[in-house]
Amino acid sequence: MLVCPGNHDDRAAFRQHLLGQPGSAAPVNQVHRAADVVIALCDSSVPGKHEGYLEDETLAWLDDVLAQTPETMPVSVGFHHPPALLHEPFIDGIRQFGEERLAAFADRHPNLAAFLCGHAHTPAATTFAERPLLVAPGIASTLRLPWERRAHPPTDRPRTASPADLSSSSTAATATGPARQRP
Repeated sequence: MLVCPGNHDDRAAFRQHLLGQPGSAAPVNQVHRAADVVIALCDSSVPGKHEGYLEDETLAWLDDVLAQTPETMPVSVGFHHPPALLHEPFIDGIRQFGEERLAAFADRHPNLAAFLCGHAHTPAATTFAERPLLVAPGIASTLRLPWERRAHPPTDRPRTASPADLSSSSTAATATGPARQRP
């Protein structure tokens, strides 16, 4: 399992307790090289803040990682905060800022294949800098996007739709199956 710090993490404690390294307040950047892919994890956390930002030190580190990687080797770059709008106002307000710097960086590195992140507590897929941006879901909570509200029960607790629910709405959802449109 590969992990990178998020907006609730302390860099020194993260290093000590999860990576077994001496504590430090510097960004926690890591590279994992496999036979056919490189995964670079960049620390987008900003100590004491909820939004993210890639420090100059992190972008320089990432530039060095890509310089040491053959141009034919795909590199996936991961971080906690998404650098693109997900169209969820709360999450968009605490996304990764300075995204134009990362987009310019990506333009210089054609083997940068994809971006991976979390933070939104909901799965999402979009593009950023003409590359896939995949957002992993959270394990503690799931954020409903505005267009999903009709397809879900009004609370976060699973429930089974009653016959009254099915007759009063054109959309039905159950605890055991996905929402489906009724004809």
